[in-house]
Amino acid sequence: MGSDSDWRVMSDASQALTDFGIPHEVEVVSAHRTPDKLMSYAREARSRGIRVIIAGAGGAAHLPGMVASMTALPVVGVPVPLAYLDGMDSLLSIVQMPAGIPVATVSIGGARNAGLLAARILGTADADLADRVEAYARDLEAQVEQKNERLKGSL
Repeated sequence: MGSDSDWRVMSDASQALTDFGIPHEVEVVSAHRTPDKLMSYAREARSRGIRVIIAGAGGAAHLPGMVASMTALPVVGVPVPLAYLDGMDSLLSIVQMPAGIPVATVSIGGARNAGLLAARILGTADADLADRVEAYARDLEAQVEQKNERLKGSL
């Protein structure tokens, strides 16, 4: 993430990965304040065994795009809402990448979905993880049915 203040949002991605038993790391890497760290982190990630990068940033939100420009790994961008513009600035910055530098982008503050998307990406090469992702989806379906029954029962 671009700042430790982004953790309030990004912790949801970490929790989703933890829920699926996916080992991961959390790092503050600022595109503007630590450009050398950003460069080495992005360029060395693949050789360190990283397979997907979730990058959350607010404001100008250059982190996801800059990371994507320096690695062949999939990058999932999370627009982090700040006090101004409610995260629209972050969303537009992350989603408007030039051709050739793709960044998958989730909703403003959608760090949990970023973690779930990373699990799905990793599941393409890990059948056990893919099974757990499918079980999670079935559980969501069951929860909706339970809520539907409760609603109908309250009428």
